[in-house]
Amino acid sequence: MAKTLFEWDYSGFPGAEKYPHLFKPIQLGNLMVPNRVKYAATEENLNAHDGFVTDAGVAYMRERAKGVVGGLCFMQGVYMDEKRQGQGYVGQAAAWDDKFIPGLKRIADALHEERAVAGFQLMDCGRVGAVEVDYCHGPSAVPQRLRIFKPVQEMTRDDIKAVVQQHVDAARRGVEAGFDVMEISGIVGYLISNFISSYTNRRTDEYGGDIRGRMRAVVEIIEGVKAACGPDIPVGIRLCSEELLDDVRGNTIEESMESYKISEEAGVDYISCTLGWQESIYPVISRDIPMGNWIHLAKRAKEHVKVPIQMAYRLFKPGLPNEKIGAGELDFWEICRSMIADPLMPKKVLEGKEEEVRHCVACNLCLARLFRDAPMTCYINPVCAHESDPEFTDPPAAEEEKEVMIVGAGPAGLECAYMAASRGHEVHVYDKRDVIGGTLNEAKNAPYGDDELWTCIEYQKVMCEKAGVEFHLGTEVTEALIEEEVPDTVVLATGPVYPEIESAAKNSDKVVNLLDVMSGKAEVGEKVVIWGNRKPGIGCALHLAKQGKKVTIVGKERTAGFDINPSFKWRYMIYMRQSGIVAYNDCDIVEVTEEGVTVQTYDGVRWQVACDTIVVSERATNDNLKKVVQSEGIELFVVGDALIPRNLSSAVHDGYRIGMRV
Repeated sequence: MAKTLFEWDYSGFPGAEKYPHLFKPIQLGNLMVPNRVKYAATEENLNAHDGFVTDAGVAYMRERAKGVVGGLCFMQGVYMDEKRQGQGYVGQAAAWDDKFIPGLKRIADALHEERAVAGFQLMDCGRVGAVEVDYCHGPSAVPQRLRIFKPVQEMTRDDIKAVVQQHVDAARRGVEAGFDVMEISGIVGYLISNFISSYTNRRTDEYGGDIRGRMRAVVEIIEGVKAACGPDIPVGIRLCSEELLDDVRGNTIEESMESYKISEEAGVDYISCTLGWQESIYPVISRDIPMGNWIHLAKRAKEHVKVPIQMAYRLFKPGLPNEKIGAGELDFWEICRSMIADPLMPKKVLEGKEEEVRHCVACNLCLARLFRDAPMTCYINPVCAHESDPEFTDPPAAEEEKEVMIVGAGPAGLECAYMAASRGHEVHVYDKRDVIGGTLNEAKNAPYGDDELWTCIEYQKVMCEKAGVEFHLGTEVTEALIEEEVPDTVVLATGPVYPEIESAAKNSDKVVNLLDVMSGKAEVGEKVVIWGNRKPGIGCALHLAKQGKKVTIVGKERTAGFDINPSFKWRYMIYMRQSGIVAYNDCDIVEVTEEGVTVQTYDGVRWQVACDTIVVSERATNDNLKKVVQSEGIELFVVGDALIPRNLSSAVHDGYRIGMRV
């Protein structure tokens, strides 16, 4: 009879009625899991550099455990070798010695206290590991495709046996720490996937050759881990269903499916269906990939194996996973970045509070931080990585109630508004537009998934309404209005201004504003120069290129997309090349003529670029009301682009922090 850890009754909850297949039990091995929700193991770089668990790491996991409402909750993958060849992140937890068990137990205990099923993941990062040492290990010394990774040292048979034993020993430690489910990570270019793939495994001994030979080490690990865990702890594995490495002769789809069958034969109790490597040239998880794009891979996996299939990858909302589970094409809704953005997301779905979910915008800032050895943060969740700080998770009520005037209903102003109101202040938000959202009204019209950015405004609107924020739309804040209202505090969240181009007066009819272009108000010629090479300018360039315009970008930054995180920037660069967009960086427009513009580099070199229209996407600080407020002696805060023109993430984080301080 299957073991049940915690009793959960979802009857009567709106989400269980709307999504019945998500909130029904399923058996993994000899363990009954109450629902089909899983928080997937995610590195957050919050643990100590010596591998010991920290308060911050425990608090991060506890918050996600609350969110899965009885489902699976996996801590980050642990590295298992004292030499650190398999370590992939500086803040990764370790399990190569018994001395780490007490810290690991703290995480298991925290998950259990929230009545979640505690998952433990074994992760040797292989050719993308060795973050603290000079070389990584792998089945063959195949040169690295990405220069940021270390040289690969080919493993001997003894090395392979040692790695198998490391998995077994670490699994035992996970069991002793109190975890309920064991998982082996074989994804995105980590060591196990290195053995499986024909791209990285060129061995001619028993650990190479055909797919069964390349799976030999994996089978030994599965069998050893199963023995260490015993009959009551299910063992799963994360495996690529498609490597997306055709250009370097990686595995065929048939070979990938064979790896699933062999893993099932070896005894795994479930498989997490993944795809792509860090070395793949195809996008997988950025927002230019439509939601649900990869769901067919789960169905294909289920056609080849009988064990339950889990899947994440652009499944940010519950509708499609619920549908596919009901159709028998999926067994678990695996969640990763969505619960970085909102750790309580499944709980809100269950309680019928979907409108209160802060949705991930698939920007990949979390990954960019990890790969650059920084603690994880989230583009739109200011609390991420601060779960152990009560100031962030439970801001104190205001010592005295204030009347707060927030000027600007963009993301910075809205974030500040609901935070301040929730702490007891009387908050009034003003905007000269008759709609909320600020410049996101225009930014969401950029192509390749930027419409998903609007979910930030939808969330903030609901939270403002819940907190009792009063809106005054279509109302421009002037000196007279400030003198009339006499607020205790003013928060300037007015967004940026768009400066004029010097010497453009004679040909001003050629110059238009970015916002007018993105909203469709401005007419644009066939040849366009965009002044500004940051994200807004690139979004506008791609928007116009899709209309068939010939677009040139001129910008002051040394590289186009300076403000876009590297884990997403590469997608924009590809689209720019495919669209024929030319970018002149580290230079400026010094003259507007009848024929076009004169561009000048930092060292004085000039040339002409012909165009019909110049689009101003350069931004400057809007401080029109700053002196007015200061002269009245009113408490003043400045947030978002009104402080320094930046990005959506900066606006949200600014707003949240000031909302806590008012």
